[in-house]
Amino acid sequence: MNKIIQQAIGTVTLIVSFIASAQAQTIYKPDGYSIETIDTPSNERFHITGLDTDKNGVVYVATRFGDVWQLKDKHWSKFASGLHEPTGLLVEDDGSILVAHKPQLTRLVDIDNDGVAEDYINVASGWDFHNDYHEFNFGPVKDKQGNYHGTLNLGFQGGWGGYRGFAYKVTPKGEFKPYSWGLRSPAGIGINPEGEIFFTDNQGGWVGTSKMHLLEEGKFYGAPNSLHQAPGENGQNWQKKYTVADLDRMREKPIIQMPHGEIAKSPGNPEWDLTQGKFGPFQDQIFMPDLTMSNIFRVLLEKVNGKYQGAVITFMNGFQSGNIRAEFDKNGHLWIGQTARGWGAAGSKPFGLQKVVWDGTNPFEMLNIKLTKTGFRLSFTEEIDANSFVESSFNVQQWHYHYHKKYGSEKVDLTTINISKMRLSPDHKQIEIDMPLTAGKVVGIDFSGLTSKSQRKASSSKVFYTLNQVYK
Repeated sequence: MNKIIQQAIGTVTLIVSFIASAQAQTIYKPDGYSIETIDTPSNERFHITGLDTDKNGVVYVATRFGDVWQLKDKHWSKFASGLHEPTGLLVEDDGSILVAHKPQLTRLVDIDNDGVAEDYINVASGWDFHNDYHEFNFGPVKDKQGNYHGTLNLGFQGGWGGYRGFAYKVTPKGEFKPYSWGLRSPAGIGINPEGEIFFTDNQGGWVGTSKMHLLEEGKFYGAPNSLHQAPGENGQNWQKKYTVADLDRMREKPIIQMPHGEIAKSPGNPEWDLTQGKFGPFQDQIFMPDLTMSNIFRVLLEKVNGKYQGAVITFMNGFQSGNIRAEFDKNGHLWIGQTARGWGAAGSKPFGLQKVVWDGTNPFEMLNIKLTKTGFRLSFTEEIDANSFVESSFNVQQWHYHYHKKYGSEKVDLTTINISKMRLSPDHKQIEIDMPLTAGKVVGIDFSGLTSKSQRKASSSKVFYTLNQVYK
């Protein structure tokens, strides 16, 4: 019997090693980009869940165990402590620090300029906190009118009451205003240069796969446990009032869906590349971290019939821990705050801080994707080898996800789509592929057969487009 058990253990070990080896061979690293690891204070559980930089390039981080630190001239110093599991941080122009933690949005002020905050000011706490580990408070971001915005996680069991599952703002006068609902686990919030606010939500009940939304006032985003506090609901039980079909009609559809385990499992904050080319050819695109997969991916948005939709494509993996916060500094470096606490991550470390830097080498990658009336237009950072521009270089599929109470969804109605026509632009940097288009689907385009003029392969060769609408 012992021999049989030993053989079984050996077989399992071999299988696990084979899987780990196969996973390790899937490396996404664009030419010219590298990861630098930043030393963090020794003997500190440095789980970074809030991250921002000031105009001078000083890095501020909030750790999940309640501290705020600053990194200046390669030296760490503690700025504040005693906060309750922060999950976001914002550096103000006046030097104060806003921290989103479970019970409060708190302003930290260094009154005597000694590098340590003396004043802890309650900016907002208008929600209920039931000491549930899952009741996170994410944010803040600041809009052009001076309002601060944040998002409130549901509790582990659904989290009834107290504006759990709401987005909120705090006005310059200090008024707390919950304004949208139906959020589940909205771990990332960001604002674009135009002042529009976006958030990400993690896969779970009522969320078939992780997603991103445009955040607007008065909108319902699909997780119904907060509905009873929505305007006009008067505390009514949504389970008695609405069917799943009703909820589906009422909800805002995601502008981006992130295939589970292929792109993301637990996305963090959207971060816009406004570095004016310091980070390479991806100006104005969104870079997003993922905790469980320890990766970064790009989000490529466009408007179709006046509404946002777009695509996601992996940018880089191989990070040491779970990526949850991303921030560009004044030098065009992409800083990544990391933790693996709670959910685990693909990296080998429990926490840390890394940054991605670019050495000026032009990578061969898909630069962008746009919907056309007959299919898609893909652009690339380098000329494509015309000999590789053949139908066998592509594989296209489409599917959708269930909207239901169950945790997550498989790919539903997964089908292969045939390309009807292909065109290569005169400069060989763009391709157009025609195919049947069906609104309400996610379209996965695998272009792994393409090579560049210099015979390079793209490090990431599969893009996923959320096709909410086709052109009218």
